[in-house]
Amino acid sequence: MLKRVSSQIHFSNVKPFISINVYINMDLYKHYMSETKILFVCVENAGRSQMAEGFFRKIALPEFLPQSAGTKPINEINPLAVQVMKEVGIDITGQKPKVLSDDMIKKSAKVVNMGCMDKESCPALFVNNVIDWNIPDPKGKSLEEVRKIRDEIEIKVKELVANL
Repeated sequence: MLKRVSSQIHFSNVKPFISINVYINMDLYKHYMSETKILFVCVENAGRSQMAEGFFRKIALPEFLPQSAGTKPINEINPLAVQVMKEVGIDITGQKPKVLSDDMIKKSAKVVNMGCMDKESCPALFVNNVIDWNIPDPKGKSLEEVRKIRDEIEIKVKELVANL
């Protein structure tokens, strides 16, 4: 369903009025306005938070929109995180590390801090009412250790979804 939204702009010396018609797809508008954002944060946004975003996207209902971000994001996702997620049928290669912003925090219904490896840049220092999972950082870990971290994240995400 499309809805026409009209506006008139009046410049003091110009006649007639300039009229602008804009058509909005109301179904899409309602969908995007009704999405509940869940934000997963860590320092580098390269492993834990990316895996949590991937699990949440797969498990949660479509009205929930997962995001992930970091206080000091790096350029690419940890290749082992990508690998272990592919092992469980989730492709996170399209996700990119992003900088945590005030806007992201304000627009999120829930903010989950994955854990802190760098106490000075810990997202929990900047966010009120944060859920803290305290999950170890996969950076520099073996493949088997990253699999254990992935499995812990999956359990936590399932618990979070069940309580939404």
